[in-house]
Amino acid sequence: MKNRFKVSVLGASGRMGSKIIKKITESSTIDLHFGVEHKGHGWIGQDCGEKLLGKPNNILITDDLKLALEGAEAVIDFSTPDTSLECVKLCAQTDTAHVIGTTGFDLGQENQLSEYAERVVIVKAGNMSLGINVLTSLVEKISSSLDLDFDIEILEMHHRDKVDAPSGTALMLGEAAARGKGKGLPELRVGLRDGISDGREKGSIGFASLRGGGVVGEHEVSFTSDSERISIKHEAFSRDIFVNGAIKAALWSKEKAPGLYDMLNVLNLR
Repeated sequence: MKNRFKVSVLGASGRMGSKIIKKITESSTIDLHFGVEHKGHGWIGQDCGEKLLGKPNNILITDDLKLALEGAEAVIDFSTPDTSLECVKLCAQTDTAHVIGTTGFDLGQENQLSEYAERVVIVKAGNMSLGINVLTSLVEKISSSLDLDFDIEILEMHHRDKVDAPSGTALMLGEAAARGKGKGLPELRVGLRDGISDGREKGSIGFASLRGGGVVGEHEVSFTSDSERISIKHEAFSRDIFVNGAIKAALWSKEKAPGLYDMLNVLNLR
């Protein structure tokens, strides 16, 4: 159908990509344009429906990223920082909105994304669930309300195969806590704790990462003083919350001006 919103999905065979593709095929408002995998992947050239849905849908899995972007209104990307940067460069050429769920970007890569956002719509979030983004808003508000007598700690746990730590969501929560203090996270973040160390500085933000089993995602933010503790927590039971958020972000991106947005924009929480 001519007027349906077309989306390509990176990492078609992956944990998130496959779920997003399955969800898109159930939608009445959005169509899958291409599934994308890296060069040399065994699914290249095969029918996406046959691989993921049990029946053909005449949509191919390709390793040609530019082909996948041409004719697509948006691309949903849960890949790697290097792949995301390759993708956003092409998105700027094809005027395709880029929804990024990838985590693990370093500062230089973050700066590159900001530069490309001057030319194309980017919706980037360390976590695309409704609950986490409500939590993010609450963390910023609580942080702004408390003085430096409250130490801030962020604890996260994920499945055994997650490669980046702290998680992108934990960093997003840390950034919210720092904003509440009128600072940037690099100014307040505590480095890795190991062995003998000095006591923490007032106002600093610490992180702890746990890995094990098949945990989808757990995040807890604690504000602790000498006399009391405030703790708020989010647990993800299914990756569907990220899938729904990513698709919502893709649809939201339609006809938006170039810029770097996040799920707080999408959910009107800013």
